[in-house]
Amino acid sequence: MDAKVIRRQKLKWRIRKKVSGTTAKPRLSVFRSNKEIYAQLIDDSTGVTLASANSRNKSMATTGNKVEKSKAVGLAIAAAALAKGIQDCVFDRGGYLYHGRVKSLADGAREGGLKF
Repeated sequence: MDAKVIRRQKLKWRIRKKVSGTTAKPRLSVFRSNKEIYAQLIDDSTGVTLASANSRNKSMATTGNKVEKSKAVGLAIAAAALAKGIQDCVFDRGGYLYHGRVKSLADGAREGGLKF
């Protein structure tokens, strides 16, 4: 494995020791690939994904750069959460720095009405 991947895995495990989602307050998990970004609301007590959004959906705006797409994904996950009656969540950045696309997704989710 690449040293960068191993480093991120260690960070991810360290974060996951502290961050856990419940039914009332699920975990907003972020995965960032080179081209796309994915977000899920996860209830860790039952192991169920409550809602998800990603930048690959055809309904997402395909114009703009990756940071703008990330903000759109944040708005989409917030809309999906509010539709299911979820207003609070805990943020799991997945070992990525809270910067750029991850920060943009979090800002979009907050703008959409999620609190964390």
